[in-house]
Amino acid sequence: MPRSRFRPLLPALALGVTLVLGFASAAVAQTGVAQIEADGMPLRLVYPTAARARPMASGPFNLSVAPAAPPLPGARRVVLMSHDTGGNPLAEHALSARLAAAGFVVAQLLHRGDNNADVTAAGPESWRQRPREASAALDALAAHPDWGPRLRLDRVGVHGTSAGAITAMTLVGAKWSLRDLIRHCLAVGEADLGFCYNGLPDEAARAARRARFESARNVPDFMLGQENNARHGGRDPRIAVVAVSIPVGAIFRADSLAQVAVPVGVVRAEADRLTPNAFHADHLLRHCGTCTPLAVMAGAGHMDAMSPWPSSVANAVAERHPVGGRPEPGFNPAERAAAQAAIVQHFVRHLAP
Repeated sequence: MPRSRFRPLLPALALGVTLVLGFASAAVAQTGVAQIEADGMPLRLVYPTAARARPMASGPFNLSVAPAAPPLPGARRVVLMSHDTGGNPLAEHALSARLAAAGFVVAQLLHRGDNNADVTAAGPESWRQRPREASAALDALAAHPDWGPRLRLDRVGVHGTSAGAITAMTLVGAKWSLRDLIRHCLAVGEADLGFCYNGLPDEAARAARRARFESARNVPDFMLGQENNARHGGRDPRIAVVAVSIPVGAIFRADSLAQVAVPVGVVRAEADRLTPNAFHADHLLRHCGTCTPLAVMAGAGHMDAMSPWPSSVANAVAERHPVGGRPEPGFNPAERAAAQAAIVQHFVRHLAP
């Protein structure tokens, strides 16, 4: 759930394009990018185009894209992407470009109050609003005068990275509560340090949060109050398939995970210390009957899922975490590429006409 300080998205790009329905040939596809507004949020669109991509710098990120280029003909299925805490769509550009090459329009959210430029709502406040933002983005796409008539939004995919998994899983019926967060961190907080004390690199700050957790120890659930006991969730029937990478999963109620009915693919990082698999990814796989493993990135830490990932950004992110905030030495990027390919095939399998 990295909290980073790199600059915001590519500048808003004039759409000015014409789409023709039909699924595209990925063999000639380059990566087109555009940006629209969705309920007051920037929504980055990545899609296949025949226009030549060119090198383009956006802050510390170096991309190869065709800004505002006409898309290839094709009836477009959509994959919505929800980023990590304090994140930004550019850190997952490699995956969005692979999905576009496979024929999808990828819609990348920039969550309010939980992005690289603003983390004032990071944590439970953002977790509550993220699914609403995702549904609002789909509504905005449907209503958009240029894109709406040319997208197939009856069955949509969602990919969530780290805290973005909360967006994805909530949209398909999983539920969570602050009570479950508190109970989890009371039980295993020191073993799940990166999650329970996310964004708190110094012990003094962790001690204050630990004291808040301890104040709930031995307090019966009914005495924790309505805010802590409220179960958050709400299914969007348009979501037909989900993939999650390095997911936050510990907060989800096991009984609600058992009710998830759509295919969910799970990507794990073998050496993930920020959201350890034993508490997060494996929790999903144990209790969600439609959840299946897609890939395990050998030797990977949490941050190795990000691509492109400039060292300046990686170092700034690492300073904000108590553990697991740095890429793992010796990690082979081919593992990330293979995981991304597995994600793409998961969406192709379940969304292609």
